Amino acid sequence: MTTLVFVHGWSVTNTSTYGQLPRQLQQQAAAAGMPLTLADIWLSEYVSFDDAVTMADLVRAFDHALRDLHLLDAGIACITHSTGGPVVREWLRAQRDKPGSHSTIKLSHLVMLAPANYGSALAQLGKGALGKLKSWWNGVEPGQRILDWLALGSDASLSLNLDYIHGADPTSAGQYLFVLTGDRPDRAFYDHLNSYTGEDGSDGVVRIAAANLNARHAVLVSDGKAATVDTLALNLQRGPRCAFKLIAGASHSGDAHGIMASAAPATVDAILRCLQVRSAAAYAALCTAFEQEIAARDADKVELEPAGPFAPRVHIHDPRSLLIVRLSDEAGEPLPEAGFLLTAGVQASPDLMPDGFLVDRQANAKSRAVSLYLNHSLLAGDDRVADPRNTRKTLRAAVPSHRPYGARVQPADLAGLVHHALAQSAPADDLFNMLGAHQTTVLDVVLPRHVHEGVFRLTKDLAPHDFRKPEPGPLIS
Repeated sequence: MTTLVFVHGWSVTNTSTYGQLPRQLQQQAAAAGMPLTLADIWLSEYVSFDDAVTMADLVRAFDHALRDLHLLDAGIACITHSTGGPVVREWLRAQRDKPGSHSTIKLSHLVMLAPANYGSALAQLGKGALGKLKSWWNGVEPGQRILDWLALGSDASLSLNLDYIHGADPTSAGQYLFVLTGDRPDRAFYDHLNSYTGEDGSDGVVRIAAANLNARHAVLVSDGKAATVDTLALNLQRGPRCAFKLIAGASHSGDAHGIMASAAPATVDAILRCLQVRSAAAYAALCTAFEQEIAARDADKVELEPAGPFAPRVHIHDPRSLLIVRLSDEAGEPLPEAGFLLTAGVQASPDLMPDGFLVDRQANAKSRAVSLYLNHSLLAGDDRVADPRNTRKTLRAAVPSHRPYGARVQPADLAGLVHHALAQSAPADDLFNMLGAHQTTVLDVVLPRHVHEGVFRLTKDLAPHDFRKPEPGPLIS
């Protein structure tokens, strides 16, 4: 017998949000020999639309609610939607880091549906704009504190995700994480004043790459050789492997195509495949199976959207990558005024980047991190895309690779007693290697601080001497 806890997403005000999924799971699980009874299914009700509520408050309240279940086996499985995924992941971290104040209830399976693990591009729009989007709004004002967490590149979300990337593989402790997300928006929810709601590479709210927990942390740091232009070497860390699957035709929300409320057979089947995992070997096998299914989906990536009496709109569902860039120096000082450019070719020129590679750019107003939404296929180079209505016709010609890719940084302060110099990635490092299809990379660019002798001098001259305008002098090595 399995205790199954459902955790909904942000701004939800009614348990109808779960749709038919709990009952469908119960029925299909019984047919598959996995008996679940209604007594074993719990639906969460938590408040995310109050400005006073923080993520830490939700974690504390979630832990308290779990204690009230008085579980005999002290173990649960969770199915979450949207913001529910980060809520449970934050609880897992709190459970690990603060064992004295959190329950010892063991979570065996965490199945995240359309999780906003790295946030959503919509969150940065603010409460007023989101209040007008019917796909997000449920008659209440969204909670600002949770919205801040959900903004792309927020310090809070990056803290959680970097902890995961650099942490131990959860499967080593018998804990299995899964991400299932839709591969396209529900066009019925499209807002003509906000293109994010119909963005390819997303489910209309969360980008595929931002849902995926298969992620990387890249650091560009000085190689230690002082020069007019600092050379930055690439250090790369990949996170633990996570089972990740795209649900074809599913969107973030809505009764017709929503990944949870519609309880489509594909969603139910994928969840049951996840819940049946009982070992690290079975988990690895499911990861591989999901990867193969995504590869098949990516090979058939043309969508023809009906447009009434007119020709259908063509969508080429190229895999995207989300690159979250943070600029700082070796002392930890942020460099918000520094310019960051991607370059291509052995010439390392920004002018050689492929057309259309940058889908979107968004800066986080608080953390100053910049999120670049990139077309992974165009960066990698892609074959000709044929028209499915007539394969002799071409929707997009073959795109050659422009590798190797690099980066160039131009600080605002190129002179002074303490300053930063122009910097570029090492020619031997192809930065394409830090990107993954349908994945997020957090990139920290760390510039050295150039400190001159003029900052601090000793003198034997006892006569008064004005040093309001000191000579910088040589660099301190």
